[in-house]
Amino acid sequence: MVGAGPRGTGFLERIAANARSLYDGLPLDIHLVDPHPPGAGRVWRRDQSSLLWMNSMAEDVTMFTDDTVALAGPVRHGPALHEWARDIREGRARLSAESEAAEAALAPSEAGLRAEIAALTGQTFPSRRVQSAYLSWVYEQTVAALPPGVTVHQHRTDAVRVSGPRGGRQRVWLADRTEPLLADLVVLTLGHLDAEPDAEQVELSRFAAEHGLIHLPPDFTADSDLSALPAGEPVLVRGFGLAFVDLMVLVTEGRGGRYSGSAGHDNGELVYHPSGREPVLYVGSRRGVPYHSKIGYGLDGERPPLPRFLGPGQIDALLSRPEPPDFRRDVRPLVDKELGFAHYHRLFTAHPERTRVDWTDFEEKYAAADPGSPELDALVSAAVPDPADRLDLAALDRPLDGLRFDSYDALQDGLRDYIRADLARRHDPAHSADLAVFFGLLSVYGQLIRLGDLGDPGGSWHGFFSYLASGPPGPRLRQLLALSRAGVVRFLGADMSVEADGRRGIFRAGSAAVPGEYVEARALVEARLPDPSPERTRSPLLRALYEEGAAAISAGLVRVDPGDGRLLERDGTPHPRRFALGPYTTARSSGAFTRPRTGGPAFRQNDATARAALTLLAGLARPPAAPPP
Repeated sequence: MVGAGPRGTGFLERIAANARSLYDGLPLDIHLVDPHPPGAGRVWRRDQSSLLWMNSMAEDVTMFTDDTVALAGPVRHGPALHEWARDIREGRARLSAESEAAEAALAPSEAGLRAEIAALTGQTFPSRRVQSAYLSWVYEQTVAALPPGVTVHQHRTDAVRVSGPRGGRQRVWLADRTEPLLADLVVLTLGHLDAEPDAEQVELSRFAAEHGLIHLPPDFTADSDLSALPAGEPVLVRGFGLAFVDLMVLVTEGRGGRYSGSAGHDNGELVYHPSGREPVLYVGSRRGVPYHSKIGYGLDGERPPLPRFLGPGQIDALLSRPEPPDFRRDVRPLVDKELGFAHYHRLFTAHPERTRVDWTDFEEKYAAADPGSPELDALVSAAVPDPADRLDLAALDRPLDGLRFDSYDALQDGLRDYIRADLARRHDPAHSADLAVFFGLLSVYGQLIRLGDLGDPGGSWHGFFSYLASGPPGPRLRQLLALSRAGVVRFLGADMSVEADGRRGIFRAGSAAVPGEYVEARALVEARLPDPSPERTRSPLLRALYEEGAAAISAGLVRVDPGDGRLLERDGTPHPRRFALGPYTTARSSGAFTRPRTGGPAFRQNDATARAALTLLAGLARPPAAPPP
């Protein structure tokens, strides 16, 4: 196994769950290769700022399966994050040995993990170091659950190449040794990957070096050297998602600033008190707005019965076609209709006073209408009188389209109003249809995995999903508002453009929101994750696989069999002894961990791959039966 983060741990958990039925009594050595701590891996490792949070509440995070997951293997129950914290507090569980050692090594003034665990509730947005401790504990419990004869060997280093014949033992070459590990099969659970900069980023970095400027290309924000950003000076930031939120935190609170007031979900406003060491962040993006706030309430009553318009039958029909489906033509209309169904089911059943017709009648006509058709628009307009209660996915996706502001000051007021309205709506159960759409998004994501990402080569769907469903906690947006009022963050608007002015030796940014106006700065930060293509990935392991014949798509994703995760060769043939799971594959799912009782597509994938791997290994370990005399 190459990769010891949450995805690798989840796969190992499925090995433990299935081994007794598929591999009982046979010896097995599992070599786990990762330079970062097992369980947490790189992204969730403990040694990052305690100011960085998860963007999920503790009650929405689990590493364990339940009966909503479509598994061939057994369900193994375990605590969600908030339940684990309660078990730690009440003495029913202990921190992992790695977490205990890390706490013991800290000075008393630095140790804070147990205090965080003591204060954790289901509605808390935990720090990443709390999640790191949970993942470390899950890994430790998973290893303990492996049957006798199964041994895990840790290698705290990088794997740089896999070689070996298709039908024979594989060789996994490590960075710190000359002889390879020999393996009967290899499973890659690599997580998010670094990439070499594209042509635009190379040119911007060259321009910055030539003119003594600062350019930070796409990176994991926690790994970036933000000390280069000077206090008090303007910094252009391109990207308004979760990477920006991390940047915002690290150069404000991380430099000694503080907030007064409540950061909770009430209507009070925070006040930011600068330390004087902050830069001034000028932020923009394609949409020009931050990701939508996390929803701050639970769904009472009936959930929408999903899937309805995009389920196994529709996916089977798409896969049966001789040509791969076109996402815009064949898939997105079904996605939109599914999300609309989730929205209106909740509106009609939970808020019938805001509708004009009976749900049964509406559902029948909704099912008969084509997605995006005038008939569907007319049906919704007649049945739902308030436009605020109608689902407009285009307006959700591009809320600033067509809006123009007289000045950047007017834009600041307009964006603050937008963020306040988003916060209010996402924390008001009167708009619970929004939460139903969230469940619709999860359902759609689970179905699209079977298409292997081939229907969405440009990644538009994944970007929309993240923007709508994976946004920051509400308190982070309240902090953003406070920083905006304090002048530490300034909004640039939608369709942000960046120019390198060679005559003046400066970066310049503008947007469609304030035509003809520009902001100049000596620093530019690309606030987004690297997007590795096969040609630009920094993973020597993946580069070697591509060169050897592994298939990939234009978005930089490794092609895998969506059924069991086997790596596909360029001719479409599955490699018999190589598997891959994670966001760098065409079967990427919405996360290595998920909300309890939401089906967990990654858990389903882990189970299928673990069972395929164990079946293959059992066949290799057991000698063939002697022929009859």
